[in-house]
Amino acid sequence: MSAAEMSRDDLLSLLSFYKDAGVTDALADVPLDRFNEPEPVRAEPEPPQTSLFEKQARAPLKAPSQPAPSRPVSRPSVPDEGQAALAREQAANAQTLDALKAAMEEFNGCNLKFTAKNIVFSDGNPAADLMLIGEAPGRDEDIEGLPFVGRSGQLLDRMLAAIGIDRTSAYVANVLPWRPPGNRTPTPQETEICRPFIERQIELAAPKVLVALGGSSAKVLLGAAEGILRLRGNWKTYTTPGGVEIPLMPTLHPAYLLRTPAHKRLAWRDFLEVSAKLRGE
Repeated sequence: MSAAEMSRDDLLSLLSFYKDAGVTDALADVPLDRFNEPEPVRAEPEPPQTSLFEKQARAPLKAPSQPAPSRPVSRPSVPDEGQAALAREQAANAQTLDALKAAMEEFNGCNLKFTAKNIVFSDGNPAADLMLIGEAPGRDEDIEGLPFVGRSGQLLDRMLAAIGIDRTSAYVANVLPWRPPGNRTPTPQETEICRPFIERQIELAAPKVLVALGGSSAKVLLGAAEGILRLRGNWKTYTTPGGVEIPLMPTLHPAYLLRTPAHKRLAWRDFLEVSAKLRGE
């Protein structure tokens, strides 16, 4: 029955039903006869999806295109030559170890200075025949301002005592005087900027024998590419900026020995060599 064939009472009854059912808005101005709607047009089924891998595999091969001309990439110099030159100048002007320490305290060219608590310059006797050089201070050293005072420092003291030496008869320093944040590995820039200071420190202390504690220290002082296990146990020669040659023994870092106790016997052999060299043997 269409709307035209319905009586007024039927229409009012239908509207009341719509109201009770919650119908408030008409979908169109003209009512639709759902029984006379045309058949829906069925869409053609979509082809199956092709994966990116299949598309690439089926794609025809193309001749390789000519690469676009590369643009020069601006890279920071390694090291920062301006700061390294300033470090060399200030180090060369220092005529005593005290003056060198003062110059390093005033030097602002290395970013490590601004994250460290203290400068770690040296410990022991600067007039001693033996000078030992590590890589960089750790947490305990940064707090106290002295090199090798933590667990690795205690082991170093025992190693020295085994050949009859203590801190009063040895001089201890680091390649870098400031602790890298979180004990991370120093960057090449940081190492090269600080290199003039340790070189001048060795020159002013003028030891008869040098010991490089760990591979990083040995590589900086010797310019070597080999790892410490290849370098250790073999006498090398360190040449100061002024041309003075000093025998140098690369050995294992005490922190490494704490992690690898089985290699303490290797360090013991190295220290026996050092003891013999100090005695002139």
